[in-house]
Amino acid sequence: MTCAGGVGRRRAKAWMAPAAAMVLAALMQDAAAQRGVPSGFVYLRNVDPTIAQDIRYAGSDNFVGRPLPGYEAPECILRQDVAAALKRVQADLSASGLSLKVYDCYRPTRAVRAMVAWVNDGRPDAATKRFFPKLAKGSLLRGYIASRSQHSTGTAIDLTLIRASAAPAATFDPAAAYGPCTGAAAQRSPDTSVDMGTSFDCFDSASHTASAAISSDQRRWRTMLVEAMRKQGFRNYHREWWHFDYARSDPASHYDFPIRSPSRGGEQQH
Repeated sequence: MTCAGGVGRRRAKAWMAPAAAMVLAALMQDAAAQRGVPSGFVYLRNVDPTIAQDIRYAGSDNFVGRPLPGYEAPECILRQDVAAALKRVQADLSASGLSLKVYDCYRPTRAVRAMVAWVNDGRPDAATKRFFPKLAKGSLLRGYIASRSQHSTGTAIDLTLIRASAAPAATFDPAAAYGPCTGAAAQRSPDTSVDMGTSFDCFDSASHTASAAISSDQRRWRTMLVEAMRKQGFRNYHREWWHFDYARSDPASHYDFPIRSPSRGGEQQH
């Protein structure tokens, strides 16, 4: 019996060794995927790669007119529970042939400071005036640009709806003369969003979620987005139809780690 028991234990160990190696490899792969982000943060593409990403502050199609500090890659990073909730929103929308598209997720505090510095730099605003056609640049700190942002906690997100079959948007041309953010969709900078009445980051009362200055179709799209997000625990900021906070998250710290591309191992799905 002792001999048979010893053989059984050796066989069990031989079987368990490959399984343990597989588990260890998976853990190492996950660690590589999230390299450079604190514990509790994830890359959205690893949670749901079907959610479109158009990270505006990693490029020049934004109100500052250049990439913001800390945006070293056009990647969406969020707290893990927020990303999981967003995945549920995406699943709900898929039955209607729609998809989410994110414009901004976690935002380093250095980028928040750069936004405030831009407002106060005293330079002409003609290059990006299309984002605030009716307001003075210096007034944007009142209700639009915050000196402290929930985005830096990884629990806030800016997004829109697109049709799941939408083709990629045309390439943004920094030299082009695009129309104001409140103008007709065809006149604004390239985007695949359904027409929400204004573009993303449009600092104008028409961007207020309940604005009466938009059409019934545009209001319907906004309502659909708000309701889909609300169902999974998100609340909308009334001045910006695109901005949502995850109401079910515990209080979180503000972070300043840079946004970088995940390693090649990070391209694998969880």
